Amino acid sequence: MSYRDRFRVQPGKFRLSDVDPNFTDGRDDKAAAQAEIDLDNRKLHQLQYLLYAERKHSLLVCLQGLDAAGKDGTISHVFGALNPQGARVAAFKTPTPEEAAHDFLWRVHRQTPAKGEVAIFNRSHYEDVLVDRVHRLVAEEVWTKRYALINDFERNLAMAGTTVLKFLLHISPEEQLRRFKDRLDDPDRRWKISDADYTERALFPQYLTAYQDALDATSTDDAPWYVIPANHKWFRNLAVSRIVAETLESLGMSFPAPTVDLDAIRKKYHAASLASIHAKATPSPTPSSS
Repeated sequence: MSYRDRFRVQPGKFRLSDVDPNFTDGRDDKAAAQAEIDLDNRKLHQLQYLLYAERKHSLLVCLQGLDAAGKDGTISHVFGALNPQGARVAAFKTPTPEEAAHDFLWRVHRQTPAKGEVAIFNRSHYEDVLVDRVHRLVAEEVWTKRYALINDFERNLAMAGTTVLKFLLHISPEEQLRRFKDRLDDPDRRWKISDADYTERALFPQYLTAYQDALDATSTDDAPWYVIPANHKWFRNLAVSRIVAETLESLGMSFPAPTVDLDAIRKKYHAASLASIHAKATPSPTPSSS
């Protein structure tokens, strides 16, 4: 079964609690999957070039997940295959005073991709129905209305030619704690640790409930959600890269036709250049002595 089908959220039928974060689809380890990952990354690189050349579509990828779920790692290992000329990452943290003074979608819409471009959101507008809900930063009547606003926003993007893919990187509480410990033990990653990482762990069940409601309310044909088992980083990378590559392939993209007369260009520039090169390469006749 295609991962686009296996991991897609069908509202009303999907239960986050049924997803096994350790799932690897029968693969044993990273080494066994690396050839597939490499192939998908090459496909992504080629498809992004086609997207950039055609400039009829754009791609928006939203990465969500609890702390240490692997958003940064996914960006590095999956989307690192893209050419930076046509791809960019936007990270959404606590709103700045300017951002907080606008509607919750204002800062997000400014970062959406132009035609031919890929944008990756490290966290996204979904923080406003997750963090705001769990921490009661706004009233229930406020965050519940945001689902419809998000659906309208994403539908508008789709109508403008943007393909929207949303990934929830799903890890277990035990795996999250193990990754926190790995950070503590790694001098190169200790800077990532904060008190908030541990205090937020106490809210793990509330976040899962908030995610379940958000998935049910906002997984649409215009902007589907995919829940990726992410306890194994290598399988997370494989699943995300496969879904993105298959989605781009489904767009039926093609290179645009040239906007100039190629034969005229060849005759005007290349034929003259070749003649000049040939003349320089042909030795001049040696004058005879009298």
